[in-house]
Amino acid sequence: MSPSQNIPIGAAPAPLLPPSDPTAAVSIRGLCKRFESKLAVNGLSLDIPVGSFYGLVGPNGAGKTTTLNMATGLLLPDAGSVSVMGRDVWSDVNRAKRSIGVMPQAGQVFDRLTGLQLLVYSGMLRGMKRAEAVARAKDLLAAFDLVDAADRMVSDYSSGMGKKICLASAMIHSPRLLVLDEPFESVDPVSSANLKDILAEYVSTGGTVIVSSHVMALVERMCTHVAVINDGHVLADGTVAEVAAGEDLEDRFLDLVGGRHAAARIDWLNGGADPTGPAGLGHDVRPAEGDGPTGEGLDPAGIRSPGGLNGSQGSDPGDGAGAR
Repeated sequence: MSPSQNIPIGAAPAPLLPPSDPTAAVSIRGLCKRFESKLAVNGLSLDIPVGSFYGLVGPNGAGKTTTLNMATGLLLPDAGSVSVMGRDVWSDVNRAKRSIGVMPQAGQVFDRLTGLQLLVYSGMLRGMKRAEAVARAKDLLAAFDLVDAADRMVSDYSSGMGKKICLASAMIHSPRLLVLDEPFESVDPVSSANLKDILAEYVSTGGTVIVSSHVMALVERMCTHVAVINDGHVLADGTVAEVAAGEDLEDRFLDLVGGRHAAARIDWLNGGADPTGPAGLGHDVRPAEGDGPTGEGLDPAGIRSPGGLNGSQGSDPGDGAGAR
């Protein structure tokens, strides 16, 4: 069943939208989603071309993950439509998912399985025969440098290894569309380079990749297209060159999104303070009243062992009882 077309309270009035593009890998029209008082996605529309490496960028809380979850059939929209390869996602969500591979940011997987078991299980969930799933799983383990970890439980994988096994799981059924949320987070440079090569090869054979990332340099280097999202709607989209408009992509992103604060002075945070002051913080720092051997504070000389503070409890075991 398709989502209701009623616009949520607080959303932008519904403009007259062009029909979905049947030639696009993903065509989104008027997508809206509210979580209680928070309007996370606000009338978002976007077309993602087939064969593109598409970057989705925006600040934290911009609505990127929510948009991807609705576009891939994981979260029901309040309003709007999504089509993948010309087919409406929410009219037959199970059919739509067969052509999509998803790697969520949180990396939710059955981590009490070994790497090999997880990949085989993922393939069989998508209707593959066991023998084919095993063969593809072994190919992916080799491609992602996980052969030595094939028989270890995924719960024992490092963060970077976990990212790789999640991506392999998303690819095992050879989907036409890959949707990756922060795929390179916690991945070492060598593994990251290998993943980029695998994804570039996938795109060169006609696949489409959507990647959500906060790393502008990575998006500028890898992606053919990019969309900048903030407050649940698209600020700019197109090829990377078109969106950057002659600027560095990060500078252009900051221009579009705003929110950059002028350098605010924090008086106590001063790396150039008088080094003769306490802890290099200048002369305004004064010992608290009562500190010292005769006051109520701590006597640093008395903190010599875990035994106590001040007096004989904190004295060096080698000192005499009344040592001076």
